[in-house]
Amino acid sequence: MSEQGSPIRSVVIVAHPSMPEATLEAQKVAEWFTQRGVRAVLAALNDPDMHARLQQGEFDLLVALGGDGTMLRAGHLCAPHQVPILGINLGRFGFLIEVGKKTWPERLPLLLEGKFWQEKRMMLRGIHYRGDQVLGQWDVLNEVVVSRGQMVRPVHLTTRLDGAFLTTYVADGLIASTATGSTAYALAAGGPILPPELRSILIVPVAPHLSVDRAIVLAEGSSASITVYTTHQAVISPDGQAPLPMEDGDRVDVSGSPLTVCFLRFQDPGYFYRNLTSHMNRNPSTGAIP
Repeated sequence: MSEQGSPIRSVVIVAHPSMPEATLEAQKVAEWFTQRGVRAVLAALNDPDMHARLQQGEFDLLVALGGDGTMLRAGHLCAPHQVPILGINLGRFGFLIEVGKKTWPERLPLLLEGKFWQEKRMMLRGIHYRGDQVLGQWDVLNEVVVSRGQMVRPVHLTTRLDGAFLTTYVADGLIASTATGSTAYALAAGGPILPPELRSILIVPVAPHLSVDRAIVLAEGSSASITVYTTHQAVISPDGQAPLPMEDGDRVDVSGSPLTVCFLRFQDPGYFYRNLTSHMNRNPSTGAIP
């Protein structure tokens, strides 16, 4: 089942920085690997040296302990260096993770036996323009969102697909999402759930007013261009990061990124739909609220 030609000899283990439980569990995972002759290094996701160490090929695998947010950050870190990621869920949903806190001791032996497969997830590249000036560029695993700011007034978002005019949305925002992101913000905005291996762009308006209110799925290789027209604040947020201000006439171009995130999986590919049912039947974010 493995696509990896050589055994795993060195792993880096990262934990959600605000979860003391994740840090303690990461130490246990490191000890497990060390006892079996695999070099295990504990590190922080924001370690300034980590990009260079991954680029130099120091690690065969990154193990991330936390929730989906931790997996997103791990994806941003590992994708440029083609380092696969194994997630251990200590968060709430865990849409991106199949190994739980209680199950990793029985799953990790499969890793050393090569009984896993690599799931490739598409990323998007978003580029923020002001005229001909590039103000920012991001490779995202979930989505790029262009939306209103704090003022509760819609913005006008003129959208072109593959260079052809589609429509001008009057809405709170517009989401350009990957299939991975279809179970994130896009799902909350009423978008469809796409299979994770799909290499398409999903366009979903947020609270459209007298505008096209249906999601649109673009074919592989397509692109979208979103220009914002507003007399008040508008922002761009890549993968849920802190919003950045946009001005009237700013444009965001979204297309498939040359980068790919690789997750290691132990279950068969049908795991996505099996897990989907349990995720959709409950919302652990509500805690004890009935």
